[in-house]
Amino acid sequence: MRNLFAFIYRFRAFLVFVLLEAFCIYLIVQYNTYQGAAFFNSANRYVGRVLEFQSGVTDYFNLATVNSTLASENALLRQEVMKYRQTSMADSTRKMDTTLVVLPDTTIVDSLRTGPQSFTLHAGRVINNSVRRTNNYLTLSIGTKDGVEPGMGVIASNGVVGRVKTVSDNYSTVTSLLHSQMLISAKIKKNNTMGTVKWLGGDYRTAILDYIPLHVKLAKGDTVVTSGFNTVFPEGVMVGTISSVAKEADKSFYTIKVKLAVDFAQLSFVYVVENMQKAERDTLEHNAGILPNE
Repeated sequence: MRNLFAFIYRFRAFLVFVLLEAFCIYLIVQYNTYQGAAFFNSANRYVGRVLEFQSGVTDYFNLATVNSTLASENALLRQEVMKYRQTSMADSTRKMDTTLVVLPDTTIVDSLRTGPQSFTLHAGRVINNSVRRTNNYLTLSIGTKDGVEPGMGVIASNGVVGRVKTVSDNYSTVTSLLHSQMLISAKIKKNNTMGTVKWLGGDYRTAILDYIPLHVKLAKGDTVVTSGFNTVFPEGVMVGTISSVAKEADKSFYTIKVKLAVDFAQLSFVYVVENMQKAERDTLEHNAGILPNE
């Protein structure tokens, strides 16, 4: 306290000068319209900049929460889109059936015809990822508490990512599409020709589409999507676009390179796909001795 009084006493003249200056500025601003308006405009400008900077800092530290919220909302929206797509395809099939076949009791037929598959999406953050190995995996921040189970498909906002391998209460690992043993049942969107997408290593943006016969007309830029022939991925999810097509003399299929839609080096949030009818279909096909499609 003695040092504080000593400091004030030492600089008493300067401090009195500062107080008088501040009082004079207050009088000028308070009792002069022009000076008051100029002062408050300038003050508002600087205060606004300070508040904007403060808001930017606060928003930066809240980005994780904001991203999680947006990912959950996007999951719900994508789920609605898939539901609408499946309903549209079912309606198209129903119209074709009623056009080609006339049956006496359409009510019975409609009750026996299966409806569209029901899929639920679970948004999750990618907390570990690899793209340069022969067998690549991802780790997600969601697990059994969030409804995730082994075997479920994983997609991103722009395409297929992989399949859930193992799950704990709060985390799950995913076999990436960039894996030597990962196969994706796919089709060419414009003509529904079936094939299989697999990654041969090397460039993480390029995969191979196998088993497309030579009589099919293809072009660079054709879209490749999931076939829907399994219980892992819904039909029509983007896989990539054809980047090159080649014919080889000793092969009966094209050699097709596909540019993958997903940039695996920049994954941050993904969606785990839960097929609500998977157990029923898997049981039926297992009892019938039918091998599942990849």
